[in-house]
Amino acid sequence: MRTATISRKTSETSVDVTVNLDGTGSYAISTGIGFFDHMLEQLSRHSLIDLEVRTVGDLHIDQHHTVEDTGLAIGAAIAEALGDKRGIRRYADALSPMDETLTRVAIDISGRPFLVWKTEFSQKRLGEMDTEMFEHWFHSFAQTAGVTLHVETLYGQNNHHIAEAAFKGLARALRQAVEIDPRKADAIPSTKGTL
Repeated sequence: MRTATISRKTSETSVDVTVNLDGTGSYAISTGIGFFDHMLEQLSRHSLIDLEVRTVGDLHIDQHHTVEDTGLAIGAAIAEALGDKRGIRRYADALSPMDETLTRVAIDISGRPFLVWKTEFSQKRLGEMDTEMFEHWFHSFAQTAGVTLHVETLYGQNNHHIAEAAFKGLARALRQAVEIDPRKADAIPSTKGTL
């Protein structure tokens, strides 16, 4: 089974993450930020990646360190669980509709971290979460997961829907990209022979 556990401890946060890429989408999430928990639950459920996250951060300052370090730890856990990436599909994309919102997410498990973010919010907070932290989470995740990630809201107005469509789109693309391709289960999906 492709699993990993990451513990990230700093003077600002303590993050423990466990992932199972071949799971059923079960989750246990606690970050201290309710809306963020809800988004990570969507990520797990729709990717079928089992995800356990326990983050204790300096929320008395702001949400930056908690969101950033959680993204870094989840990305690192997924990268570790992927190992040498042998047999994965590598590329995937998803259109994620949520009522009036439509978001497109494309991913390449390339070993080359990069984020293109074309998503905007018309309010500063959702629940108690600062909306500027969504881009930062996706960036942190892409960095340590080693993925090229494009997220674009094609249209939408409701800020909750915009955020949730981005996480669900990532989930659905990630589900496909990490799957083992039965036609090439023993091969690294690159002409270089490594990712």
